[in-house]
Amino acid sequence: MEDWVMRAVDFIRDHSVWAGPIVFVLAFGESLAFLSLFIPAWGALVAIGAMVGMSEVSFWPVWLAGAAGAALGDWLSYWIGFTFKDRIAKLWPLSRYPDMLPRAEAFVRKWGVPGIFIGRFSGPLRATVPLAAGIFEMPYLQFQIANVTSALVWSAVLLLFGDALSKIGGWLWGLI
Repeated sequence: MEDWVMRAVDFIRDHSVWAGPIVFVLAFGESLAFLSLFIPAWGALVAIGAMVGMSEVSFWPVWLAGAAGAALGDWLSYWIGFTFKDRIAKLWPLSRYPDMLPRAEAFVRKWGVPGIFIGRFSGPLRATVPLAAGIFEMPYLQFQIANVTSALVWSAVLLLFGDALSKIGGWLWGLI
């Protein structure tokens, strides 16, 4: 899968106009329950962030595309959990890890709205917290406020981290 991500990053390097739509899809896949296991988008977002400032990739549209994709992925995960409730635990990969949903439920019940925000930044929790919030019927408005704000912060952090790494790398390269 890493090869696919690197091809996407290379494509954006050559066709910067596609940065927003590709970041949207990557962030959506990274945030959607089940699909997030196969799409390691956080690394791609850091790499794309490194292109910000060094190429024609503009921060603002890419940031908003990443946030929108992440928020939509979590919203859909919440909806799947809310709609299918107990049947979710019987699906792969959750059926192979029966303790995953109870742990996510305990996390959501303990932390509430901040738990949605925290879950966005933790790989194992990223895919299960919105699903658990839907299954256990966290109030929709509370979930969405945490979902959207955490998606905005998550997207910005990954992109700015990549941008900072590229600037530090350029500075270090200049010292050599």
